[in-house]
Amino acid sequence: MLGLVAGSLTTAAFIPQLHRAWKTKSLEDVSLLTYIAFTVGVFLWAIYGFVISSLPVILTNSVTFVLASSILILKIQHKKRS
Repeated sequence: MLGLVAGSLTTAAFIPQLHRAWKTKSLEDVSLLTYIAFTVGVFLWAIYGFVISSLPVILTNSVTFVLASSILILKIQHKKRS
């Protein structure tokens, strides 16, 4: 239960960033390297969740992966335009 609450909170923390990035189309202060490393790390955590059969790890990291990937894609698109 503690893992599910912790994972949910850290996952939800990305929603305001994604909303702001989508709304303002401004990602100048978002580090591309940081988001690449973070997104790969979250993906690996999700795989680890499958290995240890931990539903909270799988769920929270899968959702976080989608949110972080969305921000990463917006950042790459923004960088191409600049």
